[in-house]
Amino acid sequence: MSVMAVVLEGPLRDLASWQPAECSIAKALDVIGTRSAILILREALYGTTRFDGFAARVGITDAAAATALRRLTEAGLLRKQPYREEGKRTRHEYVLTECGRDALPVVLALWQWGDKYLQDGVPPLERVENDTGEPVRLDLRAPDGTEVPLENVRVRVNRSWRRR
Repeated sequence: MSVMAVVLEGPLRDLASWQPAECSIAKALDVIGTRSAILILREALYGTTRFDGFAARVGITDAAAATALRRLTEAGLLRKQPYREEGKRTRHEYVLTECGRDALPVVLALWQWGDKYLQDGVPPLERVENDTGEPVRLDLRAPDGTEVPLENVRVRVNRSWRRR
């Protein structure tokens, strides 16, 4: 079996000579790397906005929901917005921000991977295009839309990035 990996460029080729300091993956996991956080994002994708809905649908305690919602809000993925039901006090619902919407491909990629490898060939839900009903999936694509195989992806040091 051959190993498919991205192509590391320049000084990155020698893995022993550098550490992935300031890794964007590690930083992202610090924000959305818990089961609760990912599942709350799934629920936001489904349209859940209220605290009780998140806690119940994700199957977590109120304390866990409060912690995850606070972290996602502080990180800018969700925004609190007030609402008030007649005769009750003002509460907040949670809506996706642009940052949160931009994180949804992470949720969809996990979903797609789980469908392929963890569902014995028949996933319980499908993702389809609204107008055609055709299945949709996430792939690596170039700006012109062509699919890019993993072995054709290069990783290099960004010349514009400056270590803080």
